[in-house]
Amino acid sequence: MNADPADQRKLLDLADLDARILRDQHLSANPPQAPRVRELLAQRATLSQELSARANARDDITAEIARLESDVAVVDARIARDTQRLAAATNPKQAQGFESELTSLNRRKGDLEDMEIALMERLEAADAAIAEQETVIAETNALGAELSAEAKTVVADATTRLEGARRDRDAVAASVPAALLALYERLASRGNGAGLLRAGACEACRMVIPPSDIATIRRAQTDDVVFCPECGAILVRTEESR
Repeated sequence: MNADPADQRKLLDLADLDARILRDQHLSANPPQAPRVRELLAQRATLSQELSARANARDDITAEIARLESDVAVVDARIARDTQRLAAATNPKQAQGFESELTSLNRRKGDLEDMEIALMERLEAADAAIAEQETVIAETNALGAELSAEAKTVVADATTRLEGARRDRDAVAASVPAALLALYERLASRGNGAGLLRAGACEACRMVIPPSDIATIRRAQTDDVVFCPECGAILVRTEESR
């Protein structure tokens, strides 16, 4: 195939625009913050489960404290009743029975209050554990929100660049002869479409071309369409190719 050298040079612009389009397509679909955001979402789910477990543990302690308070109230009522009966007792044996029961009741009340104090300490620790977990979740949410905002900015910028690159590509492609454009598109669909020949290397695949092939390429006419022997891309020759 033959093509005007100026038209061949346009293929370098197409290749550059195609590379930019591919980069921004990937970036718009996969912003660099996305993996970390997904990690934070999974982490938040785990943290939330732990928060629920800690809240349930605190609720169990609160329920146990309420039960103890109810038991203490029952004991207090019995102490008040036996105290009244003791004050009214006239039978020494009966009075001794009330005194013995009051001793047992006061011991029982002391035990219940000790248990309640221990539970209150556990409740305090449980509240602290919940507050700690809520702080970690809040920090995780804040970081996730920050990264999500950054990702949206990256996607928006990439989308803007993508739209501009596509418009530029359409303009360049419209100025390339149909046969040459079709050849480029076919090659680009399989890999490299075109690359500049510079310093004995193809800039499409970054491979150094063997001297024998370079000699053949240099013997070709300026309007001959030549190809990289390594990657098959159209080798565009300019003054830099000498």
